[in-house]
Amino acid sequence: MTHRLTRSALLALTLLATPARADVPEALDKDILPGFAGFTAATATLAEAAQADCDPQALRAPWNAAFDAWLEVAHLRMGPFEEAGRGLAIAFWPDPKNIGGRQMAAMLQAADPALLSPEGTAQISVAARGLFGLERLLYTEAAQANPAYACKLTAALAGDLARMAAEMETAWTGPYGDLLRSPGAPGNATFLTEAEVRQALFTQLLTGLELDAANRIGRPLGSFDKPRPERAEAIASGRSLTNVARSLAALHRLAEALAQGLGEIPATEAAFARAQTLAAGLDDPVFASVADPSGRLKVEILQQAIEATRAAAETELGALLGVSAGFNSADGD
Repeated sequence: MTHRLTRSALLALTLLATPARADVPEALDKDILPGFAGFTAATATLAEAAQADCDPQALRAPWNAAFDAWLEVAHLRMGPFEEAGRGLAIAFWPDPKNIGGRQMAAMLQAADPALLSPEGTAQISVAARGLFGLERLLYTEAAQANPAYACKLTAALAGDLARMAAEMETAWTGPYGDLLRSPGAPGNATFLTEAEVRQALFTQLLTGLELDAANRIGRPLGSFDKPRPERAEAIASGRSLTNVARSLAALHRLAEALAQGLGEIPATEAAFARAQTLAAGLDDPVFASVADPSGRLKVEILQQAIEATRAAAETELGALLGVSAGFNSADGD
C-alpha cells in the first residue's frame, strides 16, 4: 500500500528534523516573557496601592516601578502592543499638542462617575490613560481641580493599566508567543519562516534605538537655535534620562538574547557599552542643559552614540540573524 503524507505531516517532520535556532526561544524565554511578567506584577502592585491610598506621594514609588518595568518591553511594538491601541494607551508620548493634558482637565471638571468603572475607563482616550495619565495626577497640579474625583480616577487608571499589562503578558505567553515559536506551522499566517520571526524581533531592536535617539533625545534637543527641553519625555516626574538609560539596557539584553548561540557581536556590545556609560555619566535628568552649548554637546554625543549602536547592530547582528541590512525598521513586522 502506498502511504502519502499530508502537507501538514511533511511540515511537522521537517520541523522536527531541523535543529531549532537558539535566538528566538532565547529571546522569548530569557528576555521578553520575564519582562512582561515583571510589567504585570509592577502594575498590579500599583493598582493595589492606588485602591488603598490615592495620595500622590504614596503612589509615586510604585508608579515609577511600573514605568521602569514598562521600559523592559516598551520597544516590542508588535502584536499585542498594536491590538486595540493598547501600546498607546499604556504610554501616549509624544503628545506635542498636550491632548492628554486637556482631556485630563476636562475629565476632572466633568467628574463623570461612568468613567470610573473598568468598562468606562477603557473608553477614555488613550492620550489620558496609562502611565502619562497617572503622571499628570501624581506629579502636576491637575488633581487639585477636583481632588475627590482625582482620587477615584487615579485608582481607575491604575486598574486599567494593570489590566492591559496582564492582557499583553497573556498574549505573549500564549497565542502570540506560540506564533513566534512555530513559523510556517499550520494556521500560522503571521510568520511563515524563521527568518520572518528573527526579522520582526530585530526590527523592534533597531526601532527602539531609533526612537531613543530621535524622540527621547531628539525632541528636547530641538535645533541649536531653538532647543526644546520642555519636550522631554516624563519631564514632570523627572525621569527623562532614566527612560533613555533603562531603554538602552533593555535593548542591550534583547540584542544579546538574539545573538545567543549564533556568534559574537563585539562591535554591538562595545557600542552599547559606550552609550550606556555616557547615559550613566550625564547629570541632566530632564535634558534641561540642551539650551546651554556645553550641556547640549554632551546630550548630542549621547544621541550620536545611540545612533552608532543602531548602525553596529544593523550590520553585525543583522548578519548573524540573516536579515539584510537596510530594511526600514520603522515598518514594524
